[in-house]
Amino acid sequence: MSGSAHIMIVDDDPRLCRTLARYFKLEGYDVSVAFSGEEMRQRLAVERPDVVILDLILPDEDGFSLARELRSTYDLAILILTGKADTVDKVVGLEIGADDYITKPFDERELLARVRSVLRRTSKGGPSEAEPVGSFACFAGWRLDLNAHDLTSPDGQPVALTLHEFQLLVAFVQHRKRILTRETILELVAGRNWTPDDRSVDMLVGKLRKKIEKNPRDPQLIETVRGVGYKFTANLVFE
Repeated sequence: MSGSAHIMIVDDDPRLCRTLARYFKLEGYDVSVAFSGEEMRQRLAVERPDVVILDLILPDEDGFSLARELRSTYDLAILILTGKADTVDKVVGLEIGADDYITKPFDERELLARVRSVLRRTSKGGPSEAEPVGSFACFAGWRLDLNAHDLTSPDGQPVALTLHEFQLLVAFVQHRKRILTRETILELVAGRNWTPDDRSVDMLVGKLRKKIEKNPRDPQLIETVRGVGYKFTANLVFE
Protein backbone atom coordinates (compact mmCIF):
# COMPACT_ATOMS: atom_id res chain seq x y z
CA MET A 1 0.00 0.00 0.00
CA SER A 2 1.35 3.43 -0.89
CA GLY A 3 0.89 6.49 1.26
CA SER A 4 -0.44 6.60 4.78
CA ALA A 5 -2.87 4.27 6.43
CA HIS A 6 -6.41 5.66 6.63
CA ILE A 7 -8.21 5.80 9.98
CA MET A 8 -11.97 6.41 10.21
CA ILE A 9 -13.29 7.60 13.58
CA VAL A 10 -16.96 6.85 14.23
CA ASP A 11 -18.13 8.67 17.36
CA ASP A 12 -20.88 11.17 18.14
CA ASP A 13 -18.62 13.37 20.28
CA PRO A 14 -17.38 16.20 18.00
CA ARG A 15 -14.74 17.33 20.47
CA LEU A 16 -13.27 13.86 20.82
CA CYS A 17 -13.29 13.40 17.04
CA ARG A 18 -11.48 16.70 16.49
CA THR A 19 -8.86 15.84 19.10
CA LEU A 20 -8.21 12.36 17.72
CA ALA A 21 -8.23 13.52 14.11
CA ARG A 22 -5.60 16.15 14.87
CA TYR A 23 -3.49 13.68 16.86
CA PHE A 24 -3.49 10.97 14.19
CA LYS A 25 -2.81 13.47 11.40
CA LEU A 26 0.26 14.68 13.27
CA GLU A 27 1.35 11.05 13.39
CA GLY A 28 1.13 10.84 9.60
CA TYR A 29 -2.20 9.10 9.11
CA ASP A 30 -5.09 10.02 6.84
CA VAL A 31 -8.21 10.55 8.95
CA SER A 32 -11.94 10.83 8.31
CA VAL A 33 -14.76 11.22 10.81
CA ALA A 34 -18.37 10.02 10.99
CA PHE A 35 -20.78 10.95 13.78
CA SER A 36 -23.35 8.21 13.19
CA GLY A 37 -23.82 4.80 11.62
CA GLU A 38 -25.50 6.31 8.58
CA GLU A 39 -22.73 8.82 8.03
CA MET A 40 -20.23 5.98 8.36
CA ARG A 41 -21.97 4.11 5.53
CA GLN A 42 -21.99 7.22 3.36
CA ARG A 43 -18.28 7.66 3.84
CA LEU A 44 -17.58 4.00 3.23
CA ALA A 45 -19.30 4.34 -0.13
CA VAL A 46 -16.46 6.63 -1.28
CA GLU A 47 -13.63 5.88 1.17
CA ARG A 48 -11.89 2.69 2.19
CA PRO A 49 -10.21 3.07 5.58
CA ASP A 50 -7.66 0.59 6.89
CA VAL A 51 -9.00 0.77 10.44
CA VAL A 52 -12.27 2.00 11.96
CA ILE A 53 -12.25 3.30 15.53
CA LEU A 54 -15.87 2.64 16.51
CA ASP A 55 -17.84 3.92 19.50
CA LEU A 56 -20.46 1.48 20.77
CA ILE A 57 -22.98 4.17 21.73
CA LEU A 58 -24.17 6.14 18.72
CA PRO A 59 -27.35 8.23 18.24
CA ASP A 60 -28.88 6.09 15.51
CA GLU A 61 -27.55 2.53 15.87
CA ASP A 62 -25.99 0.04 18.21
CA GLY A 63 -22.22 -0.16 17.81
CA PHE A 64 -22.21 -3.94 18.02
CA SER A 65 -24.49 -4.15 14.99
CA LEU A 66 -22.22 -1.78 13.09
CA ALA A 67 -19.18 -3.86 14.04
CA ARG A 68 -20.87 -6.99 12.67
CA GLU A 69 -21.74 -5.15 9.48
CA LEU A 70 -18.19 -3.87 9.07
CA ARG A 71 -16.69 -7.31 9.65
CA SER A 72 -19.01 -9.06 7.20
CA THR A 73 -18.82 -6.43 4.47
CA TYR A 74 -15.37 -4.85 4.45
CA ASP A 75 -11.76 -5.93 4.69
CA LEU A 76 -10.58 -3.57 7.41
CA ALA A 77 -9.51 -3.53 11.05
CA ILE A 78 -11.97 -2.60 13.82
CA LEU A 79 -11.00 -1.04 17.11
CA ILE A 80 -13.89 -0.48 19.51
CA LEU A 81 -13.62 2.69 21.61
CA THR A 82 -16.31 3.08 24.23
CA GLY A 83 -17.32 4.13 27.71
CA LYS A 84 -18.68 0.64 28.34
CA ALA A 85 -16.18 -1.02 30.65
CA ASP A 86 -18.21 -4.18 31.29
CA THR A 87 -16.21 -7.34 30.57
CA VAL A 88 -19.24 -8.88 28.84
CA ASP A 89 -19.32 -5.99 26.36
CA LYS A 90 -15.62 -6.45 25.67
CA VAL A 91 -16.03 -10.16 25.09
CA VAL A 92 -19.01 -9.62 22.79
CA GLY A 93 -17.12 -6.97 20.82
CA LEU A 94 -14.15 -9.24 20.28
CA GLU A 95 -16.30 -12.24 19.43
CA ILE A 96 -18.19 -10.39 16.71
CA GLY A 97 -14.93 -9.52 15.02
CA ALA A 98 -13.35 -6.44 16.60
CA ASP A 99 -9.55 -6.53 16.50
CA ASP A 100 -9.14 -4.62 19.76
CA TYR A 101 -11.12 -2.83 22.45
CA ILE A 102 -10.25 0.22 24.55
CA THR A 103 -12.42 2.00 27.11
CA LYS A 104 -12.89 5.69 27.86
CA PRO A 105 -11.22 7.58 29.39
CA PHE A 106 -8.03 6.61 27.59
CA ASP A 107 -4.56 7.90 26.88
CA GLU A 108 -3.97 9.01 23.29
CA ARG A 109 -0.58 7.32 23.23
CA GLU A 110 -2.13 4.01 24.23
CA LEU A 111 -4.77 4.36 21.53
CA LEU A 112 -2.04 5.12 18.96
CA ALA A 113 -0.08 2.07 20.09
CA ARG A 114 -3.16 -0.12 19.76
CA VAL A 115 -3.92 1.25 16.29
CA ARG A 116 -0.37 0.54 15.19
CA SER A 117 -0.56 -2.95 16.64
CA VAL A 118 -3.85 -3.64 14.87
CA LEU A 119 -2.46 -2.35 11.59
CA ARG A 120 0.60 -4.55 11.93
CA ARG A 121 -1.45 -7.63 12.73
CA THR A 122 -3.79 -7.03 9.80
CA SER A 123 -0.94 -6.05 7.46
CA LYS A 124 -2.56 -2.71 6.66
CA GLY A 125 0.60 -0.73 7.16
CA GLY A 126 1.05 2.59 8.95
CA PRO A 127 2.27 6.07 8.20
CA SER A 128 4.23 6.33 4.98
CA GLU A 129 7.78 5.12 5.21
CA ALA A 130 10.69 7.51 5.24
CA GLU A 131 11.52 9.01 1.89
CA PRO A 132 14.38 7.35 0.03
CA VAL A 133 17.51 9.46 0.08
CA GLY A 134 21.01 9.41 -1.38
CA SER A 135 24.17 8.37 0.47
CA PHE A 136 24.92 11.92 1.63
CA ALA A 137 22.60 14.47 3.23
CA CYS A 138 23.78 18.08 3.08
CA PHE A 139 22.20 20.85 5.15
CA ALA A 140 23.33 24.28 6.36
CA GLY A 141 26.90 23.43 5.36
CA TRP A 142 26.85 20.08 7.14
CA ARG A 143 27.46 16.80 5.30
CA LEU A 144 26.14 13.53 6.70
CA ASP A 145 27.38 10.26 5.25
CA LEU A 146 24.45 7.89 5.78
CA ASN A 147 26.50 4.80 4.99
CA ALA A 148 29.76 5.53 6.81
CA HIS A 149 28.03 7.18 9.79
CA ASP A 150 30.26 10.26 9.37
CA LEU A 151 29.28 13.87 9.96
CA THR A 152 31.37 16.76 8.62
CA SER A 153 30.94 20.33 9.85
CA PRO A 154 30.65 23.39 7.55
CA ASP A 155 34.37 24.06 8.04
CA GLY A 156 35.26 20.52 6.99
CA GLN A 157 35.93 19.07 10.43
CA PRO A 158 34.67 15.59 11.42
CA VAL A 159 32.17 15.62 14.27
CA ALA A 160 31.83 12.51 16.43
CA LEU A 161 28.29 11.26 17.02
CA THR A 162 27.15 8.52 19.35
CA LEU A 163 25.07 5.75 17.81
CA HIS A 164 21.81 7.23 19.10
CA GLU A 165 22.79 10.76 18.02
CA PHE A 166 23.48 9.45 14.53
CA GLN A 167 20.21 7.50 14.45
CA LEU A 168 18.31 10.58 15.61
CA LEU A 169 19.87 12.78 12.95
CA VAL A 170 19.10 10.17 10.28
CA ALA A 171 15.49 9.99 11.51
CA PHE A 172 15.18 13.77 11.19
CA VAL A 173 16.78 13.76 7.73
CA GLN A 174 14.59 10.95 6.43
CA HIS A 175 11.43 12.55 7.85
CA ARG A 176 12.33 16.13 7.02
CA LYS A 177 9.64 18.79 7.45
CA ARG A 178 7.51 16.27 9.37
CA ILE A 179 6.75 16.48 13.06
CA LEU A 180 8.16 13.50 14.96
CA THR A 181 6.56 12.83 18.31
CA ARG A 182 8.71 11.64 21.20
CA GLU A 183 7.09 8.22 20.90
CA THR A 184 7.95 8.00 17.21
CA ILE A 185 11.54 9.07 17.88
CA LEU A 186 11.95 6.40 20.53
CA GLU A 187 10.61 3.77 18.16
CA LEU A 188 12.96 4.91 15.37
CA VAL A 189 16.04 5.37 17.52
CA ALA A 190 15.73 2.96 20.42
CA GLY A 191 13.02 0.56 19.29
CA ARG A 192 10.98 0.98 22.44
CA ASN A 193 7.79 2.62 23.64
CA TRP A 194 7.50 6.01 25.28
CA THR A 195 6.41 6.42 28.88
CA PRO A 196 4.99 9.64 30.40
CA ASP A 197 8.08 10.33 32.55
CA ASP A 198 10.63 9.43 29.87
CA ARG A 199 12.82 12.46 29.08
CA SER A 200 15.49 10.56 27.16
CA VAL A 201 14.34 11.98 23.82
CA ASP A 202 14.63 15.56 25.05
CA MET A 203 18.09 14.85 26.44
CA LEU A 204 19.18 13.23 23.18
CA VAL A 205 17.85 16.12 21.11
CA GLY A 206 19.68 18.53 23.42
CA LYS A 207 22.97 16.67 22.89
CA LEU A 208 22.55 16.67 19.11
CA ARG A 209 21.69 20.36 19.09
CA LYS A 210 24.94 21.13 20.92
CA LYS A 211 26.81 19.51 18.05
CA ILE A 212 25.01 20.92 14.99
CA GLU A 213 23.30 24.16 16.05
CA LYS A 214 25.16 27.50 16.02
CA ASN A 215 23.25 28.41 19.17
CA PRO A 216 21.66 25.41 20.91
CA ARG A 217 19.56 27.79 23.04
CA ASP A 218 18.04 29.22 19.86
CA PRO A 219 17.90 26.19 17.55
CA GLN A 220 17.33 26.80 13.85
CA LEU A 221 17.65 23.25 12.51
CA ILE A 222 15.69 21.17 15.03
CA GLU A 223 12.47 22.96 15.96
CA THR A 224 10.54 22.16 19.12
CA VAL A 225 6.81 21.67 18.49
CA ARG A 226 5.48 22.37 21.95
CA GLY A 227 3.48 19.55 23.44
CA VAL A 228 4.04 17.31 20.41
CA GLY A 229 7.68 16.67 19.54
CA TYR A 230 10.31 17.95 17.12
CA LYS A 231 10.70 18.87 13.46
CA PHE A 232 13.84 19.11 11.34
CA THR A 233 13.47 22.33 9.36
CA ALA A 234 16.74 22.53 7.44
CA ASN A 235 16.77 22.58 3.65
CA LEU A 236 18.36 19.37 2.42
CA VAL A 237 20.28 18.29 -0.65
CA PHE A 238 20.94 14.58 -1.20
CA GLU A 239 23.89 13.26 -3.15
